[in-house]
Amino acid sequence: MQWENFTAGRIAAFKCAPDKKQSIFWDGKTPSLGLRVTAAGVKSYIFETSLNGKTLRITIGSEKTWTISDAQAAATAFKSQTDRGIDPRQVRADGLAAQQAKLAAKAAEVLAQQIKERHETLTLGMVWPLYIEARRKRWSDWHIRDHENMVRLGGLKKLRGKGLTEAGPLAALLDVRLAELSAKCIAAWLAKEAETRPTQAALSFRLLSVFVNWCDSQDDYTGLIPAGACKAKQVKDELPKGKSKEGDCLQKEQLPRWFAAVRGLNNPSASAYLQGLLLTGARRRELAELRWEDVNFEWNSLTIRDKVEGERTIPLTPYFKSLLLGLLRRNEWVFSSPASVSGKLVEPTAPHHRALLAADLPHLTLHGLRRSFNTLSEWVEAPTGVVAQIMGHKPSAISERHYKRRPLDLLRVWLTKIEAWFLEQAGVDFQVAEQPVNLQLVAKG
Repeated sequence: MQWENFTAGRIAAFKCAPDKKQSIFWDGKTPSLGLRVTAAGVKSYIFETSLNGKTLRITIGSEKTWTISDAQAAATAFKSQTDRGIDPRQVRADGLAAQQAKLAAKAAEVLAQQIKERHETLTLGMVWPLYIEARRKRWSDWHIRDHENMVRLGGLKKLRGKGLTEAGPLAALLDVRLAELSAKCIAAWLAKEAETRPTQAALSFRLLSVFVNWCDSQDDYTGLIPAGACKAKQVKDELPKGKSKEGDCLQKEQLPRWFAAVRGLNNPSASAYLQGLLLTGARRRELAELRWEDVNFEWNSLTIRDKVEGERTIPLTPYFKSLLLGLLRRNEWVFSSPASVSGKLVEPTAPHHRALLAADLPHLTLHGLRRSFNTLSEWVEAPTGVVAQIMGHKPSAISERHYKRRPLDLLRVWLTKIEAWFLEQAGVDFQVAEQPVNLQLVAKG
């Protein structure tokens, strides 16, 4: 072993022996401090001693970054620890772990503060689109459209009619922070919306309530909205009460006038569509979305895109089949419209209103035709479950929900009876006969 007092000059002069990979020179002033020189000329300070009967060596650092005095101080500190039976490597590891833990705790604290600040600034308008996207695969297109319409800003030129579009009921809450979406806030909003559009206000509140429940189930948003925001008594007191629409239904005595006026419309597509609503009890958008590929003229069935089950198949009855066979096949849509951008019948309310005026009948909504089907079907004593299955209502009783799903031929028996009764009451002369499938093709453009 070579012992020499370390100086800058001596450190610079140390070289590795020609026949070795490295040489170690030892400081005469500081016990256990050495300088390791490799064959490549790399010089590093080291500490070496004996601990528990074994040699212990620690690299202190490069001579380029450590001064002689700092290296001597480090070696002295290590020697003090080994003399007390302490392994400096463990001390260094513990110190490094403690430092890393401290840094990690600080980083976690900063992250928590950032998350807290972000959460405190989250608004309904920021989270609502994320909510729709998260649920998109589970929802129908109509349900998604309802959620989007509730938060539309409005102020755009109407595609049909004059003026600008109206903002959705929830648009007023878009800038409200989730942390401020309290029962008091919701009650005030609901009271204002209910004054001018109670039905839309009630629907938007139901959608908002489900949104609040979803937020509480998500780690990113749980606890942000005040507890019980949608369940408080002050909110329920402002919720519009549902009103019975007793007048929004055709009476048996009104059927002759209604059929005569609707059959007399100069728009065959609208005429067939309106009659289809009454004869099938389908929802207005369900029937409007009917494609030719959904109609099976051979087996007399219709596949309807159902907002509850996804889709349902119902019988295609003789008279309604004759109406469909009489329509022009302009595109994929059964109830097509050459004047519509989408190519399908978009707003059948106007021709229905004209028909009601011509027949001198009271106002009746398109949903009222669905309600009329349900109500008037009792005249033929059709089973409630049959009517519900045809209309796409959710089964209510346990037996209906879990055990009883009627085949298409059984539904056809009853729906044919219902259609025949409607035509009889309306005085429509229709002879049931097999008609060939002869769709008329119309070239595009």
